[in-house]
Amino acid sequence: MKRQYAYYLLFILSIFLAACNRSSEIPDNSLKLWYKQPAAVWEEALPVGNGRLGAMVFGDPVNERLQINEESIWAGSKINNNNPNALKSLPLLQKALFESRYKDAFGIADKNLLGTPPRIRSYQPLGDLLINYKWAGKPENYQRELNLETGIATTSFTADGKTYSQEVFVSAPDNIIVVHIKPLDKGFINASFTMSREIDALVRAVDRTTIILNGQIIDKYDPLSGPGGEHMKFCGELRLTATGGHVEAANETIIVSGAEEVLIRLTAATDYNFDKLDFDRLVAPSAICKSILDKTDYKSISELRKSHLDEYQPVFSRVSLTFGNDSLSAKPTDERLDAVKNGGTDNGLIALYFQYGRYLLMGSSGNPALLPANLQGIWNKDMNAAWNSDFHTNINLQMNYWPAEVCNLTETTEALTSFMEKLVVPGTITAKEMYGTDGWTFHHLTDPFGRTGVADGVWGITPLNGPWMTFPLYEHFLYTRDTVYLRNRAYPLMKGSAEFVLGFLVESPEGYLVTNPSHSPENNFKDTKTGEISALTYAATIDIEIINALFDYCIEASSILGIDRDFALQLDNAKKRLPPIKINSKGVIQEWINDYDEPEPGHRHMSHLLGLYPLAQFTPETPDLFGAAEATIERRLSFGGGQTGWSKAWMISFFARLQNGEKAYENVMDLLRKCTLPNLFDTHPPFQIDGNFGGTAGIAEMLIQSQNGVIHLLPALPSAWGTGEVKGLCARGGFVLDMKWSNCNLEKVKVYSEKGGRGKVIYKENEQEINLAAGKTVNLKF
Repeated sequence: MKRQYAYYLLFILSIFLAACNRSSEIPDNSLKLWYKQPAAVWEEALPVGNGRLGAMVFGDPVNERLQINEESIWAGSKINNNNPNALKSLPLLQKALFESRYKDAFGIADKNLLGTPPRIRSYQPLGDLLINYKWAGKPENYQRELNLETGIATTSFTADGKTYSQEVFVSAPDNIIVVHIKPLDKGFINASFTMSREIDALVRAVDRTTIILNGQIIDKYDPLSGPGGEHMKFCGELRLTATGGHVEAANETIIVSGAEEVLIRLTAATDYNFDKLDFDRLVAPSAICKSILDKTDYKSISELRKSHLDEYQPVFSRVSLTFGNDSLSAKPTDERLDAVKNGGTDNGLIALYFQYGRYLLMGSSGNPALLPANLQGIWNKDMNAAWNSDFHTNINLQMNYWPAEVCNLTETTEALTSFMEKLVVPGTITAKEMYGTDGWTFHHLTDPFGRTGVADGVWGITPLNGPWMTFPLYEHFLYTRDTVYLRNRAYPLMKGSAEFVLGFLVESPEGYLVTNPSHSPENNFKDTKTGEISALTYAATIDIEIINALFDYCIEASSILGIDRDFALQLDNAKKRLPPIKINSKGVIQEWINDYDEPEPGHRHMSHLLGLYPLAQFTPETPDLFGAAEATIERRLSFGGGQTGWSKAWMISFFARLQNGEKAYENVMDLLRKCTLPNLFDTHPPFQIDGNFGGTAGIAEMLIQSQNGVIHLLPALPSAWGTGEVKGLCARGGFVLDMKWSNCNLEKVKVYSEKGGRGKVIYKENEQEINLAAGKTVNLKF
């Protein structure tokens, strides 16, 4: 009997071990985007980037294409587009708006405030790296992937009985794109390599190891976009090293035959001078490329990969997120997405999407980036991109940086801070020439040449977009408690912005201090008295929310730094004279100064809800406004709002702030189902990266919130995420938190403070005070 029992135990143990073995054979793809076929279109290609350089990898084992970007390749030139008639026409415009003469106001604004010229030109690609492989037969056993843990895109396949691997990554420390091609079982590489660009460039193979693409953007005169001429110069240089085999050059192509291994190092540069916000003929793009590549001439692929990983992995790995076992990671990413689009659920895909947003922010705004992430991050294939792939500052550029602090990528804001500091110079001219004020401002978009006047149309008259763009800078301080940054960088920008606002405010017929002209981004209203439809008004609600926040931040910063007490008092006195935020006859947050009708009640912009998120002006402590904010969202959605990618992403954070986890989750799923491309890029449509960043920030907001001095744990946890664990999310006050939960109940919390500090932590109805010394950790139980 004992022997039978022993046999039985051995039998059970063997089954258990076999199961464990099968489990270990299943690859861990939880942090990989992977596919069984090459990208057929750009929206299926996989992005790699280091902030300055980017590439879209198609992964074709026969005719491979890497579409290349360098952050400063822009058409256009430096222009002061402030309308010279603006200042003298401003009183006439303000009077017309106070008197509800909207047609007159439109005519005055269109003629006298619209920029001269009113449009900018586009961000452009460098071109393509093309690899034509020569195989006797058709490649098989194909797979391509982007590993978020390493930042490396890998294509693997079998050709002519041998297995090959192509790795692509963009190294931040070496400032180059690396392509490494190698057989894994003693095969040989036969391929040709070249670079190409649609226009404005020449390509030549200098020798058997080097291809150079030299170009200069030639703009044609356009009365809407500005002068023509020979503008931005650019260069791309490729250096190829083959191990074994034969290499020859012909025209613009390098041909490799019988090589055991191929290593490509590629970089690009322009004659853009960031300090001048202009191209500079003293800058030689080809010399920059040579200098960068010379430094890596003697580095092996192992050394290049190691330096890349040594810088990339410590940053990316700060945060981890799981919702239990990712049982679907063995399925290709496009199949997972299709299943979700057809009604399925996939928490693992949500966690992957969250981390992908972090990856994209690192790739489009990390060091060595000079410019912030634009509408497409850094990845753009078009000479004339949608919305010029510009820096849109009426929600989009702000949204790009929503995940930066909470998702532990604080260094990605450096490019934004630096760019804002440069924009102060043209922004000061705009404030003086257009509005007769001190300080600085800009309107709803800008470009790397520092355009700050009114763009596109009358609806672009949004002078409070400059103040709005100071918020990510103060958020950086709130999360890091870096008083040196606050004193030397953030506060001077904030003060200059507040000085502009003080000079811009005028007294309204009701006796308030108001902005005039004013606009609720891209939306119109219908005056119920006159029947007229207008984009322009005075004191749109978003302006009042922005001013309240800006003045509060400046007053708080003044106190922290112990400076400018009189200025803070001036701000406080002006703040008391602003119009109140109103609830209109429909029970929703009123979007304009009066209770106007909405020609488009399902409009994609929800600017008057800035006070709900990312600001914290509508909270449970202001129940009337909090309830009206919820009603505003319900009304917007009932009329079809929140359907573009970035707008849907914003909805996630709205519902998170309303502590409605189920609705927040519903919008996460809608973002995947309706607004996500096969490579997990967000689509407006077309592709806009802000939805990716807004989605990542929204998921974080469901798990942790830290507004108004209180840290809320799992404030909007949906039932679908009943089990999970997150590590490394940040809270205002300089805290980093790890959490683990099951059955929708929090089990473990660890709080770390780098600089030390006090805080209040709330989970459901439970509240705890924390007081940590610098570098210390506390474990909390609820």
